[in-house]
Amino acid sequence: MVKFSREYEASIIPEWKGAFVDYKCLKKLIKKIKVARRDEDDSTTAPSDADALVAGAAGGFSVLDPVRAIAARFSPRVQAPSQDEENSDSSGELLRPSAKHEREFLERADEELHKVNSFYAAQEAELLGRGEALIDQLRILADVKRILADHAASRRARGNLGRSRSMPATAPLSPQLSGSGRYLLSGLASPQSMSDGSAELQQAQITEGAAVADEVMAALERNGVSFVGLPGKKDAKKDGSKGRGAGALQMPATVRIDIPATNPGRTALKVWEELVNVLRKDGADPAAAFVHRKKIQHAEKNIRDAFMALHRGLELLKKFSSLNVKAFTKILKKFVKVSEQQRATDLFSQKVKRSSFSTSDKVLQLADEVEALFMKHFAGNDRMVAMKYLKPQQPRSTHMITFLVGLFTGTFVSLFIIYAILAHVSGIFASAGNTTYMEVVYHVFSMFALISLHCFLYGCNLFMWKSTRINQNFIFDFAPSTALTHRDAFLMSASIMCTVVAALVINLCLRNAGASHANAVPGALIVLSTGILVCPFNVFYRSTRYCFMRVMRNIVFSPFYKVLMADFFMADQLTSQIPLLRHMEFAACYFMAGSFRANPYETCTNSQNYKHLAYVISFLPYYWRAMQCLRRYLEENDTNQLANAGKYISAMVAAAVRFKYHATPTPFWVWMVLISSSGATVYQLYWDFVKDWGFFTPKSKNLWLRDDLIIKKKSIYYVSMVINLALRLAWTESVMKIRFSKNETRLLDFSLASLEIIRRGHWNFYRLENEHLNNVGKFRAVKTVPLPFRELETD
Repeated sequence: MVKFSREYEASIIPEWKGAFVDYKCLKKLIKKIKVARRDEDDSTTAPSDADALVAGAAGGFSVLDPVRAIAARFSPRVQAPSQDEENSDSSGELLRPSAKHEREFLERADEELHKVNSFYAAQEAELLGRGEALIDQLRILADVKRILADHAASRRARGNLGRSRSMPATAPLSPQLSGSGRYLLSGLASPQSMSDGSAELQQAQITEGAAVADEVMAALERNGVSFVGLPGKKDAKKDGSKGRGAGALQMPATVRIDIPATNPGRTALKVWEELVNVLRKDGADPAAAFVHRKKIQHAEKNIRDAFMALHRGLELLKKFSSLNVKAFTKILKKFVKVSEQQRATDLFSQKVKRSSFSTSDKVLQLADEVEALFMKHFAGNDRMVAMKYLKPQQPRSTHMITFLVGLFTGTFVSLFIIYAILAHVSGIFASAGNTTYMEVVYHVFSMFALISLHCFLYGCNLFMWKSTRINQNFIFDFAPSTALTHRDAFLMSASIMCTVVAALVINLCLRNAGASHANAVPGALIVLSTGILVCPFNVFYRSTRYCFMRVMRNIVFSPFYKVLMADFFMADQLTSQIPLLRHMEFAACYFMAGSFRANPYETCTNSQNYKHLAYVISFLPYYWRAMQCLRRYLEENDTNQLANAGKYISAMVAAAVRFKYHATPTPFWVWMVLISSSGATVYQLYWDFVKDWGFFTPKSKNLWLRDDLIIKKKSIYYVSMVINLALRLAWTESVMKIRFSKNETRLLDFSLASLEIIRRGHWNFYRLENEHLNNVGKFRAVKTVPLPFRELETD
């Protein structure tokens, strides 16, 4: 049977760990009480000196009795404390004379109760306020959609006149339920339709738009949105006649649909609206926003995500309440068993039962209301669909994945041994071997080997994050039902290497047999891997593959997309995969350009265009990461992001100097390489240790580290710092004039690339550990979704 303390530690919410009752500390105090009572019992059973004197007196007369009587007569009298004074403390509560530890336990338990109660009250008030605001947002959305649907129906009835005059008709609006239960708002016109149409039809739209605006304002007023300084209905209609149409509804000046510009489309839409609002001639507030199809859809999605986040917070708070009630119940049972303080235990137990975290049912009521509203508005009254979003099930762990990992790993080892034997027999690795074959095999094998190594290290990261209870799914905003586990990552790594080595064995056998197109096998492998990556069917971890492609799109088009944690984390991985990008460049040149048919392989290595492209590829990951930092600086106004961008710019400068040194290896450029690379390395090490890992905290109780450490052995952190420092200095090999053969050079380059990936995998754990501790310090366990309908400030 598992002890409750272990079950409790495994069940608490990691981000709220500091707010839970410190069960371990209270248990240590109970052990102190137990030891103190045992010592007290031992002392009471041993014979005292007074008992010995009484026994001696009972045994007969002693010649020393007169001496004892005289000493007792002249000795100072000490008044013995009364029984009540012995059994009372400063507060007047009757306790045992040796109950110092019992009083300490009760005081500490009272502090823990106050801490739990205060945290619960604060979280409950925050969630209730968020729930009230979210319900108001849903009411506004429902009213706006209903009004627009009614007017769209009336517009369809009069639409024949407009279509007869060659007016581009808007799609009809109907509140049809989609598969997920959400209403399709296809009838609202896009911004481009505002300026189309004849004068008569525009006038009809103007009149209808004014009526729609009046109804929307009335609906917003019913939902608590105040309109300060708005004109009356007559003035509103008069102003509406200046250019307000039915296709694009103008919101009142004190409210707007605030959709974050997370992608280029939303950014362009926001810029377009601001330009249109500035150019308006009726003098309306430029901050006013248009209501159209895209905005309503984004608003509905934001409200749905906010409901899911709210429900997640309510479930966590319910779990917080039940675990703390159970912890107090267990610890009080242990206390009364050891101390026999039944009265004090009953009083404290009643205090726990009267606490708000134990008696309040507001969270339960709000959770039921959230489920009902979500099921009605976003799930088509289907409870199973609603629970799929609100309470996603964790994927069941099966032994099949573990079996497949072992199977692919064993197959990979066997095939690699076979390939090594065949290659040795064929003599292709000799100095006089086939150079073309070596170039192809080296690039293709290195490309997939580096990907497999990165997947393996990511699996190690996932295993360590799970072991240390770091919630990487919350940090990366991954869905728990589709997120990878460490076994999945190991399976991907083993299957990649097994497939690659099998392709190499087939390629070598075909070459030895004299096949004309043996080099097409590695090309087919690349095509196969690309096909699996973009495969639309729900096989081979489709959600993970699509998430990867979405993140890569955000990185490539930086800074036009909003930078999330997963985006810049993946961009950091790419800065360690520059050799992989160069191998991909060669593979694309060799196989896709058809050079293996018409041109020798030197075309993809000696061409100036190839060298220039390699130069650009070496800069791209640092450029993307710098653009992400600039985007975050513009959004967050955090100067640390500018400093972080400077780190990547310094890396770009160092890479450019090294390229120039390889082209013209003169003493001047040697010194330039040393200066630029040393400066970039110091910059990177400072950012690794201080910013990314949170080390070197001033006045930390752990020397050179931070106060909070997840790993108990501090020596592991010091060793990690030394490893990161050593691997950051791998660039020194580029200035060392050590002569190697071509095969040895390839092996050295592959080893250095592998070491950089190992350094990155090592860096990943401490980076997420620091992020997790930041979330713990701020009690962040649920993401905050921005609400779309926002009231503007008015004078």
